[in-house]
Amino acid sequence: MTEQPANPVEAFRHAESLVAQRRPLDALSALGPLLDADPDAPSVQLLAGRAYLGSAQFRRAEAAFRRVLELDPTDHYALFALGKALQRQSRLVEAQTQLRMAVAMSPLPEYQEALGEVNARIAVHGP
Repeated sequence: MTEQPANPVEAFRHAESLVAQRRPLDALSALGPLLDADPDAPSVQLLAGRAYLGSAQFRRAEAAFRRVLELDPTDHYALFALGKALQRQSRLVEAQTQLRMAVAMSPLPEYQEALGEVNARIAVHGP
């Protein structure tokens, strides 16, 4: 078990590092105190959403990304990530809507690719 940083900024950076290392459950453990202390911090919710997505907790990821968007509707990454969480739940039409908005706000290749995947699945399998 890794030692938990005492400082909230260090704790956040530690959790961020754990997500990058593909250790989402450890990241969620590190984020626990931050989520308890400030559940309305968009950056903490966004990182928690990424960790939930990485650990296949898609409904929790969806809730975290929706909370980020309640706090900051202009967060194109949260739209993209919400689209991915919905896609992983086979909620393709909902995913398509979120991904379209993300692409419209910021046409990053990663966003466009995700939208293309969803569009293709809908074309082949229907909504």
